[in-house]
Amino acid sequence: MRRISFPPVAKPDIEQLSIDTIRTLAMDSVQQANAGHPGTAMALAPLAYLLYTEVMDHNPANPQWPDRDRFVLSAGHACILQYSALHLAGYNLSLEELKRFRQWESLTPGHPEVHHTPGIEATTGPLGQGFANGVGFGIAERFLAELFNRPYDEIVDHRTYVICSDGDLMEGVSNEAASIAGTLGLGKLIYFYDDNHITIDGTTWISFTEDRGARFEAQGWHVQHVKNVNDLGELRKAIANAQAETSKPSLVIVHSHIAYPAPHAMDTAKAHGSPLGEEEVRATKVALGWDPDKKFFVPEEVAAHMNGVERGIALEDAWQQKLSAWSAKYPGMRERWDQAQTRKPLPGWVEALPHFEPGEGFATRDVGAKVMEAIKNHTPTMVGGAADLVESTKTEFKGGGLFSATHAGRNIAFGIREFASGAIVNGISLHDGMLKPYSSTFLIFSDYQRNAVRLAALSKLQSLFLWTHDSVGLGEDGPTHQPIEQYASLRAIPNFWFIRPADATETVGAWKVALEREDGPVGMALTRQKVPTLDGTTVEGVARGAYVVHDSDDAPELILLATGSEVSVAVEAAKKLDIPTRVVSMPCWELFEAQPADYREEILPADVKARVSIEAGVKLGWKEWVGDGGDSISIEHFGASAPGNVVLEKFGFTADNVVARALALRERVS
Repeated sequence: MRRISFPPVAKPDIEQLSIDTIRTLAMDSVQQANAGHPGTAMALAPLAYLLYTEVMDHNPANPQWPDRDRFVLSAGHACILQYSALHLAGYNLSLEELKRFRQWESLTPGHPEVHHTPGIEATTGPLGQGFANGVGFGIAERFLAELFNRPYDEIVDHRTYVICSDGDLMEGVSNEAASIAGTLGLGKLIYFYDDNHITIDGTTWISFTEDRGARFEAQGWHVQHVKNVNDLGELRKAIANAQAETSKPSLVIVHSHIAYPAPHAMDTAKAHGSPLGEEEVRATKVALGWDPDKKFFVPEEVAAHMNGVERGIALEDAWQQKLSAWSAKYPGMRERWDQAQTRKPLPGWVEALPHFEPGEGFATRDVGAKVMEAIKNHTPTMVGGAADLVESTKTEFKGGGLFSATHAGRNIAFGIREFASGAIVNGISLHDGMLKPYSSTFLIFSDYQRNAVRLAALSKLQSLFLWTHDSVGLGEDGPTHQPIEQYASLRAIPNFWFIRPADATETVGAWKVALEREDGPVGMALTRQKVPTLDGTTVEGVARGAYVVHDSDDAPELILLATGSEVSVAVEAAKKLDIPTRVVSMPCWELFEAQPADYREEILPADVKARVSIEAGVKLGWKEWVGDGGDSISIEHFGASAPGNVVLEKFGFTADNVVARALALRERVS
């Protein structure tokens, strides 16, 4: 276990001066932007000072050092606290960027954004998700440590520190994530809860009165209280205690006064999300003993004291020496380590993918299981699990072991915590060395996960969402479990690829696309019911988003467009029609939209106006592909409880209904 070696304690005056520099930078930045959240930043300046100056092992000269400690500001609205600390610690974040807080193309946006600002580990702001992201970091660290560490040769040994707020703890996702973290005994998680008694609407007494410490203790956390955030000795002691507790995650409840020490704004709800005002800023600086006329002032001695570049380089150099010694002892492991850092599957994975002959019938969820079995040895750092649905979603790495308090297996039992599972997977994805972590549940419950999916897309993460029971075809569970509007909802998320494969072959293609994508998340919608493997489907076609799976000898006069299980219905209908008909499978609209215009024209010729879409969900969005004169066989109401084939038939997803609708449309557009 790596131990933090505290540097000699600086003189109290430089410590206080550094803390107050963070406070004044926060005040000035928010005031200049005329927008932001100064109160929490001012209150927690002592904590940020200790974390960035003494506690965390990090290297401002190389923010991506693999064995750095991670910091997540789950209370993302207080981002000016982190930006100020990053600037003072020596990250490539200039004072000019603090002056451009919340402005166009600045490196200091209104909430932290990963891959945008040096030193930011996670995109936060939607409260509670950063809390769950931190759990993902803890899982990733534990998994990699068990995979690569050897006795007396530990190359993975770091902690995750998180600052969370009342709002984070009110959100249900934090409760879900805290529960699983306690169950798994993630002892390298150290969370600081800012208990300042203030919310936007007033005080916490109007909405949040339970004993938060007792709640976390009941969930298996080590809980401490720091009565005064300004007492550095008390903070240091609590942090040391948390670091020493390795069998449980730690929560340090830090009591603070929002906007401390503003004479009039302190302890007020207004200080949460509004600039203090010029006069209050001046009055606060006077209270601190600062020149009220100086803005964005960083004393030279503070700049020298808080700059962590030299310390960070020394820490990384020491780790590099450990890595070199470990590599000499375990050259094979070093190859695996280097491969893991690429975040790509091992060579040969494409050749290992299964092949399916036309005519075979499979539920596409079962095909997904076959793909996972085929690639498991090529994806050693791919982990994930289901929301208590492994038997239904068929998503596990057989023989990969269960991730528990005693073993870092590849299969995570998330429990019935859909939202947290998505946000935790995002945290795992954010950690170096982890390949395509996944979460699985029924497609209908993607609604619970949607905000995590959105942040995965915004953050360009390598998260994978595996959803099964993808339509009313799931049958007897009825309308509460049958997705209708989810296809359209998920397709509306920018930078998210939603893939609904038609059969076994396209499911293999969907997995190939998912494993190859490097700039964002992928979601798959897989069937519970069996569907035939079609003669015209291809793995390569999925990568283009849409392609022809059935065509007539003559130029088409009618085009049937479909996704998922409805593609086979479209093919059957085309064979019954006595007019030249083309069937286009559209497993991924986003990929098709990205194709060159000439390819899109080749697949969907503009002069063919008779087009019918067939999909067991709402028609929203299909006009883009069928045109103003086209028709959509869709479901504009909730489902029903009955055997899946009966529901599909009653709702019109039969070849005969497609034929009738297609002929009626052709007559109208002729």
